Amino acid sequence: MRSRILSFLAPMLMFACSDVTAPGPENPPSASSQVAPHPGPSAAGTTSNAAITTSSASATPPAPAPKPEEIEAGKRFAKANNAFGFDIYNELKNTPGNLAMSPTSLSVALAMTWVGAKGDTWKEMRKVLHFESSPADVMRDATQSIQLLENPSRGLEVSFANRLFGEKTYTFEKPYLDSTDKAFGAGLEAVDFLKSADKSRETINAWVEKKTEKRISDLIPSGALDRDTRLVLVNAVYFLADWQHPFTKSRTQPDDFAVSASNKVRAEMMHQDASFNYAESDGAKLLEMPYQGGEMSMLIALPNEADGIAKLEKTLSADKLAAWTKAMKNERVNVTLPKFEVNPAAATKLDGALQKLGMKSAFSRDKADFTGIAKPPSPADQLVVSHVFHKAFVKVDEKGTEAAAASAVAMSVKGAAPRASTEFKADHPFLYMIRDNKTGLVLFMGRVADPTAK
Repeated sequence: MRSRILSFLAPMLMFACSDVTAPGPENPPSASSQVAPHPGPSAAGTTSNAAITTSSASATPPAPAPKPEEIEAGKRFAKANNAFGFDIYNELKNTPGNLAMSPTSLSVALAMTWVGAKGDTWKEMRKVLHFESSPADVMRDATQSIQLLENPSRGLEVSFANRLFGEKTYTFEKPYLDSTDKAFGAGLEAVDFLKSADKSRETINAWVEKKTEKRISDLIPSGALDRDTRLVLVNAVYFLADWQHPFTKSRTQPDDFAVSASNKVRAEMMHQDASFNYAESDGAKLLEMPYQGGEMSMLIALPNEADGIAKLEKTLSADKLAAWTKAMKNERVNVTLPKFEVNPAAATKLDGALQKLGMKSAFSRDKADFTGIAKPPSPADQLVVSHVFHKAFVKVDEKGTEAAAASAVAMSVKGAAPRASTEFKADHPFLYMIRDNKTGLVLFMGRVADPTAK
């Protein structure tokens, strides 16, 4: 018997579900709701799409400073987000070439899925995502974290958007729809997967492209959705920020970039001399470049050796990042950094990586339990995760950084007295992380192996 599929995605992520048998004990839903057309963003959500699309400083009055409890909530979500993000990166690090991913986009989309899981499915997802509290508390912390990032007073643009695209003939649990809509503004929109799966795919891809300023296109590949698809959950993230210390365009010039110990390419290299947070640790030079406003920054980890990137990646973890940022001191640094754009043609499939990390029941047609999302009477109509895809875009130039579905980090410390500049020349493969300074949340991370390639 054909199973029913539930597909979830962000401009980085898509996954699908079907075939569940036994319900679990956690938070049993009490009511159901059939999909209804959803013409626009929900007004009920704490982080509604309406608020999300107007997060630019010029369009919104100054926002109040975040409260201490909001920052603490953001830190709790950041702790789980970063641990999960480094786990996923560790599974992707053997992929050749440039890399870009957004731990936050993945964490938010999977959190919205997790709150509808039950039993072992719920337990395994909770462990993989490093969540330590209840679904309600996790959603609250994630919502607070998103609101902190989107605060227009920060001097940069960060926007999140969420949407559920559901098969119009399928019935979903109303408590689940209400909770995801309230926490994330993830309104439900009816589509016709049964008769027009590919047209529905095009509709979803167009929504993603719009929410990411056309930076994430063709997220869902042809053939990924079919008449068994029942729900597609979309999370889109967009980031745009200017450097606190921009590079001068006239100083950018071609220079050698060693893609390996024996092979070089000519890349457009930017140059500047300014005060930055800097440290040397684990066989690498560490540089933190703040964005305008000082709320977020890009952390760059440059191996001392041209072919040292693989060795450095083996040491990556959330604890390692915390140690690096703690070790940094403000000093004068002469920076050489290539312009680069990471823009993969296709999404990355994460099914195997998530299962290897322990999220196995969610993909099992015998064990998956998503009865918090839907409870059809026939086991063949219940849900199981079938695929997870991830796609991101990151562009760095003299002015700043643009990213879709990404993560950001910035640190500011008291300036030290002027002294001779330290040399930081990123002329071989390096790692980057875009990080929020208040909470430590990593919004984007990846690797530049060849700045002349995408």
